[in-house]
Amino acid sequence: MAVPSGDQKPESYYVGVDVGTGSVRAALVDQRGTLVAFAEQPINQWEPQFNHHEQSSEDIWAACCVVTKKVVQGIDLNQIRGLGFDATCSLVVLDKQFRPLPVNHEGNSHQNIIMWLDHRAVSQVHRINETKHSILQYVGGVMSVEMQAPKLLWLKENLRETCWDKAGHFFDLPDFLSWKATGVTARSLCSLVCKWTYLAEEGWDDSFWKMVGLEDLIADNYSKIGNQVLPPGASLGNGLTPEAAKDLGLPAGIAVAASLIDAHAGGLGVIGADVRGYGLACEEQPVTSRLAVICGTSSCHMGISKDPIFVPGIWGPYFSAMVPGFWLNEGGQSVTGKLIDHMVQGHAAFPELQAKATARCQSVYAYLNSHLDLIKKAQPVGFLTVDLHVWPDFHGNRSPLADLTLKGMVTGLKLSQDLDDLAILYLATIQAIAFGTRLIIEAMEAAGHSISTLFLCGGLSKNPLFVKMHADITGGNGKDEQSWESCVSQT
Repeated sequence: MAVPSGDQKPESYYVGVDVGTGSVRAALVDQRGTLVAFAEQPINQWEPQFNHHEQSSEDIWAACCVVTKKVVQGIDLNQIRGLGFDATCSLVVLDKQFRPLPVNHEGNSHQNIIMWLDHRAVSQVHRINETKHSILQYVGGVMSVEMQAPKLLWLKENLRETCWDKAGHFFDLPDFLSWKATGVTARSLCSLVCKWTYLAEEGWDDSFWKMVGLEDLIADNYSKIGNQVLPPGASLGNGLTPEAAKDLGLPAGIAVAASLIDAHAGGLGVIGADVRGYGLACEEQPVTSRLAVICGTSSCHMGISKDPIFVPGIWGPYFSAMVPGFWLNEGGQSVTGKLIDHMVQGHAAFPELQAKATARCQSVYAYLNSHLDLIKKAQPVGFLTVDLHVWPDFHGNRSPLADLTLKGMVTGLKLSQDLDDLAILYLATIQAIAFGTRLIIEAMEAAGHSISTLFLCGGLSKNPLFVKMHADITGGNGKDEQSWESCVSQT
């Protein structure tokens, strides 16, 4: 998809590749930050067992190549100056020759990624948390099953011969992509600090890995998980290798940046957004008053501070992991976008919804939003759920309760299952997610953050009902609701 960039022909272009849970996207921008072209390619996922979620690094790299070639069509390749990657914080496993290794009992080496949302390592994370190691204070006091240490321990205990003993490299997916592009095994500070227990100012803590039973990773100065660490955006090695350049359709030698986790790339973008000239109440507020909510398959809540703030149940504080020189706290809700899909697609009225949305050439969510406007009559749409409530922790609670054992709940169900019921259930699910965001804000403010503005980005931020419910529900948190909603909506 090409986007006009003005009359003046730009001198430089940059390619950004974003690997989400379900697809890979690439964007071509000019030196003014104007979007010139965009492309998207779906990627495969496998669930060989319940709560085991896997992907393929080869499949993802192939998708990166497809979208990159698409966005540079018709462009003078000599004008392309740089390339950057972000991706989900999934675990990629390669052998000593950088070949994929299986992360499953079936022995399928093509499936060599344990995805971020994988919850197989429940026993392992419980044992890690029982150690009460001091490093846990940097993850809100309780490590999540979605982080890398419990997954590594699961591999050691369950796939010793087929995976663990053969492994030469464990990468976060963003770092795998930068290695694939440059041949440089350096890791990004973003990935290692946020998901691997690395401390920006102190490095690895040997005592942690020994205490949890992963002392073998200390060998060769942590060569398997990273002993060269660079800040996000730093130039890697000699740039794009000839082999990767051929794969991607780009010139060899162009600069390749140290990567970011996908949510953190979104957080960096909106935390630093220039909002001057829009008449927003948040215009004169410092960036430390902003909370970035990156809402896609899951939701991540990013707030920064000049000094470290320890928030129970909220990940961090992480130094320079997203914005250089600032400490990051990260709240989150697992599988929010996936939960909305689950609730809507599993309802008895979903086939009727699909048919009616197709007839109007609308998405099912655009149709549901208009249907809610139709049935609400004179009352505010939020009041449609006065008798129906959802507890959204269908995949456990990431923040602020930090309890992976929690389950979801719906209360107030009736015997009817028509399209009105589906629309109201959809609304109640979105309200529950927004209320979860409010709880995260309250926890962060109780610990010392001062949040005045909510900035949304990601797929769900394109849904006006999702944005409105976040404005309505979080805006009651002692803020000027009109200015709060304005800031939320505009971003």
